[in-house]
Amino acid sequence: MRTRVAIAFALCVAVLSVAWGVAFFAAIRLSEDRVMMQQLQVAADSYPSLTTNLRGYTEISSLPESLRGWAQTHPEEGMYEFSAEEFHVAVIPAENEMQRAYVVFDVAGIEAASSEDWWLLLVISGVVGTLGFLGFGLGVFVMRRAIAPVVQLAKAVADIDPEKLSAEDRKRIEASRFGDDEVGLLAGTIEVTFERISAFVERERYFTNSASHELRTPITVIMGALEILEQSDLSLADIKALNRVARATHDMKTMIEMFLCLARETDDGWYDEQFLVIPLVSKAMEQQRYLLRGKYLDVNIDELANPTVRGHPQAFSIAVNNLVRNAFEHTLGGQGPISIRIYPRELLVTNQLGGDTVEDVFQPDVTLSHGYGLGLGIVQRLCERNGWLFSLHVDEKHVIARLSW
Repeated sequence: MRTRVAIAFALCVAVLSVAWGVAFFAAIRLSEDRVMMQQLQVAADSYPSLTTNLRGYTEISSLPESLRGWAQTHPEEGMYEFSAEEFHVAVIPAENEMQRAYVVFDVAGIEAASSEDWWLLLVISGVVGTLGFLGFGLGVFVMRRAIAPVVQLAKAVADIDPEKLSAEDRKRIEASRFGDDEVGLLAGTIEVTFERISAFVERERYFTNSASHELRTPITVIMGALEILEQSDLSLADIKALNRVARATHDMKTMIEMFLCLARETDDGWYDEQFLVIPLVSKAMEQQRYLLRGKYLDVNIDELANPTVRGHPQAFSIAVNNLVRNAFEHTLGGQGPISIRIYPRELLVTNQLGGDTVEDVFQPDVTLSHGYGLGLGIVQRLCERNGWLFSLHVDEKHVIARLSW
């Protein structure tokens, strides 16, 4: 790749150099021809006298009148130009070293007029601009040809689904198609990476399918046993315990289906239900209220609206359970109150920190590992899957969890 780019750059520079050289040489030749033609035209206009424009003078008094005052200042040897008088003068040493000789070239009628100079400048600018534009176009063309293999590889990779890597896809990114250079090395690396991703996806799909069966089987057995126990003659305490087991089993079954669905990246139409927020919040508070035993905390619920959310109700319930659990768990006794506010478009759970510093309580690994088994990490993923927004703001005294829909 480096060699291809270097060759392309060298080729572009060489072509532009040749073009500029040709243009410069043509400008010189045209200038010479123009000067000679102008001088010949002046001589033809003075025919038959044929006076010459180039003359030599050894005496100041014989110089043209406009140059005598200047000559009396005894100028140094060299070349001088008098634009207003249209004279070019060369001062050279004479036979007497104390004197100077003057060669005067009268360029009247030979040099171009100001209007002609502007036209010539316009033509030169046009030529330069054209060459620059052509050079830019040539550079773009050459560089595109140089990086064409990279673009081809990028397009081939963009059209490939890593989860469904076919034989045709493998053929399109085969390293041997792109030569033995940097592009070929990149193609080989991508080929190996896609193979690994494809194998990983296949293993994950196999695990998900197997786990789906293996996890559902014991849950089904437990639910069947609970149905049999419900028909038995049980005491009031046993019935309450049985009901708690039944609810926990049902929640576990729903959670398993939810997590397996997330792992499979398919929804099966689960994420298009409408449900009320307040009942799920109330349920989460009842399930996590045991965390407040002995803390003497006030929990304030402000139902400022009765919103309806579109998505998966169990996903929302899991998210709310995490937020409520974290608020109950990380607030010490006497540090309340805990505030839960329900707005038309969002849910806020606010609590005060119970530790000495923010870092003591809300370290990243602690925060993301507490709450309904999988913590705020799964809350974030559930919200992304359902099109909700989740954010956590922590300052020196408060923690504000925001769930928007």
